[in-house]
Amino acid sequence: MRYTPLSKDTYINHRKNFASKLPEGAMAIFNSNDVMPTNADGNMNFRQNNDLLYLSGVDQEESILVIFPESFSTAHREILFLKETSPSIAIWEGDKLDKKQATELSGIKNIFWLDQFEAVLKGLMSEAKTVFLNSNEHTRRSNEVETRDMRFNKQIKENYLLHKYDRVAPIMHRLRSIKSTEEIEQMQRACNITEAGLRRVLKFVKPGVKEFEIEAEFMHEFLRRGSRGFAYTPIIASGFNACVLHYIENNEACKDGDLILMDVGCEYGNYASDMTRTIPVNGKFTERQKAVYNSVLHVMKECKKMLRPGVFLNEYHKKVGDLMEVELIKLGLLTQDDIDNQDPATPAYKEYFMHGTSHFIGLDVHDVGLWSEPIEAGMVFTVEPGIYIRDERIGIRLENDIVITEKGFDDLMGNIPLEVEEIEALMAENA
Repeated sequence: MRYTPLSKDTYINHRKNFASKLPEGAMAIFNSNDVMPTNADGNMNFRQNNDLLYLSGVDQEESILVIFPESFSTAHREILFLKETSPSIAIWEGDKLDKKQATELSGIKNIFWLDQFEAVLKGLMSEAKTVFLNSNEHTRRSNEVETRDMRFNKQIKENYLLHKYDRVAPIMHRLRSIKSTEEIEQMQRACNITEAGLRRVLKFVKPGVKEFEIEAEFMHEFLRRGSRGFAYTPIIASGFNACVLHYIENNEACKDGDLILMDVGCEYGNYASDMTRTIPVNGKFTERQKAVYNSVLHVMKECKKMLRPGVFLNEYHKKVGDLMEVELIKLGLLTQDDIDNQDPATPAYKEYFMHGTSHFIGLDVHDVGLWSEPIEAGMVFTVEPGIYIRDERIGIRLENDIVITEKGFDDLMGNIPLEVEEIEALMAENA
């Protein structure tokens, strides 16, 4: 395995917490993700279902986890079904997890091969009062492709028509939103690798380099430090491209006098990091660029202070808008009359700051969490304000990942260069 997984004690604790949320007589079933095809005999890289990974640590395709806390047989209260290695698989792909390895990784003692699943399921279904099924209920989901969970959910309901079914997602969203100590340590590793990538890039950037060359520098540093690569499609946006929020072509040359907005983050052990930095191509901010940058930085610092236990994210985002209004007036982009006469449904600041400031982050970059409940200690959020001035070819966004504590926050990216003077000094070393 390329990365160091969490300890089996953490996965045991995750399952214990999950089981405590199930009602009497309930059983939950989790499926791994599919290996998705490209064309001909090609496949995309495998990415595990995050709920199954969270509960077991198993990062392997064609896996099924069953949690049935009140099963009559103690051996059936936690079952892991795995794809068995065959001579052909061993030759072409390498060995899969054996039963001993799976137990050492997950702490689950009862391991079956996948071809035994249907027979075992019949007995379990005869006991279960309610069957909890998994599905993607993320608010930004786009399920155009039928997933393994979706296929299984249809099949089990057809085969066991009269059973009662319920949803796993509300339980998992609540549990996964509060990170354990080991999860935070894993995310810190991802942030540290991202930091190494940025420091490499600050020595590399100069007028004339292509955006994709910068992307390659990040990827080189990520891979050599044990990451499988980017946690999401990177944005390397120079000049006007920085004013396109989801610009991912990364194919333009970086011009003298322009800024580069770099929204990148590596994953480590399937846990994400999410960083944005905006730097000058030639290593020196203009006065106008510096003014806008420092306004964004001021909002970022104030946002960190506002994310604390008891706050609701919707209320927080409204207060961020108030902060941004003040900065946009200072920069001459809005007037007080604009603010006084604005339509509350479309605040004036949205012309220059169109996106949200913070989202949950963890196993997913936009991780699951409940916006209808207040923030709690142990949650991890991005903080990413920005100002985009299309007429001036200026797009600036700054982003760090922070852990909420009882008394404030810990910045997982606190060592990554952020101040104007830091950025300019590091870039000057390569001039």
